[in-house]
Amino acid sequence: MSSNLLARYIWIVDTIRRHGRISRADLDAKWRLSRFSGRGEALPRRTFYNYRQAIEELFNITIECDTSTFEYYIADSDSHSESVSDWLLNSVAINDMLSNSRDMAANIFLENVPSARSFLGLIIEAMRGHHPVRFTYHSYTRSRPTPGVVLEPYFLKIFKQRWYATGRVPADGGKVKTYALDRMTDCVALPGKFRPDPTFDAETYFRDSFGIVFSQNEARRIAIKADPLRAKYLRALPLHHSQSEIIHDDYSIFYYKMRITPDLVEEILSHGPRLMVLEPPELRAMVTTELRAALEAYGG
Repeated sequence: MSSNLLARYIWIVDTIRRHGRISRADLDAKWRLSRFSGRGEALPRRTFYNYRQAIEELFNITIECDTSTFEYYIADSDSHSESVSDWLLNSVAINDMLSNSRDMAANIFLENVPSARSFLGLIIEAMRGHHPVRFTYHSYTRSRPTPGVVLEPYFLKIFKQRWYATGRVPADGGKVKTYALDRMTDCVALPGKFRPDPTFDAETYFRDSFGIVFSQNEARRIAIKADPLRAKYLRALPLHHSQSEIIHDDYSIFYYKMRITPDLVEEILSHGPRLMVLEPPELRAMVTTELRAALEAYGG
């Protein structure tokens, strides 16, 4: 598929979303002014229909028509599906922009996501067909790799430039475990099929967690004090969907409902003195312990 065709799909979705609802005539008028219309040609009805079908297949975005007003709009979807669709659209849009900016390659710097290149496609196809995957895993906590790990992949998640696959491990009593794709080697899809647990919900699994580490602990009320500058960052990019804020004169207090995990502790520490845990006491103690250990490492 050409990047130009993907760019057309993106243009249609973006135009309809920005207007909320738009008639076919208004959409066609905007199409005539876009870079896709050539010399101002209209968007043929059959072509528009084909584009709608492709958009639904590629991005799981449905463009509906209100027959009472003959206006087109984006059908509602659950928040998770919408976030995945937005991520895919953004990725394709960025790829299209970069493909058309090769002359500026020396002036564009990107973050590397190595795990996306090796086994991401393989695991997606395995999930689609309910096939287990087998791989050798190079854990950071073990001196030797673990060969022959068999995983029934349930879902994928990206966190801090790394892709992770989560699913059940039959050899470990069917426990749900998570593995980083960039620590896998010799990954292959197996010919057999597994039956997914119908009671397992991927969104619920990580709903109360920050990061990729799962904890059986109950979600806790967490209060974090932030200076005015850091508060702006947290407003723009919340740590968690449960985030709420109370603004004071010289600081803000952010509240969350989350499980306490090592990923959360590391995230708080990464903000330095601009964030301070107020509650619960055990999270405050964990952060304090890490800060003291860091000082001792520096001879403080």
